[in-house]
Amino acid sequence: MLPLDPLDLRLLDHLQRDASASNQALATAMGVSPATALRRVRRLEEAGVIQGYVALLSPQHLGSALTALVEVTLDRQGAEHLAHFEARAVAEDAVQQCYRVSPGPDLMLVCQVPDMPAWHALVQRLFTEDANVRNVKTFFSVHRAKFEPRSVLPRPPHQDGA
Repeated sequence: MLPLDPLDLRLLDHLQRDASASNQALATAMGVSPATALRRVRRLEEAGVIQGYVALLSPQHLGSALTALVEVTLDRQGAEHLAHFEARAVAEDAVQQCYRVSPGPDLMLVCQVPDMPAWHALVQRLFTEDANVRNVKTFFSVHRAKFEPRSVLPRPPHQDGA
């Protein structure tokens, strides 16, 4: 694990809030030179701390207003069976997130589709046609109170200032 100092943490926090900031703007916000900011960000990217950059889009403006939270329980839970279903799930564009969980169901999925016919098509492809799927329990979102993809960052070590 890459050790993160207070500047790294401030850079990560800023990038999570606005990944579109130019290197110059990032350096200014951090109070460091552009070369330092660029070097630090590249080091965080190379270490895998920063996995990528994305634009967060509004599903409602794109016609994908139906969000489903799905519990999936498999008949056989061997590693190869879990990996097989997981590979099928993550290959679906409608599946935004896929987690193996414990206890309870084997997997939790977050899916986004434009409408109920699209949901039914996904159900057929992903759940109905798989003989290993024992149970599927779906919850449809009626209101999204919060969507925050930022990671919680560790606090920098406390420094006593006298």
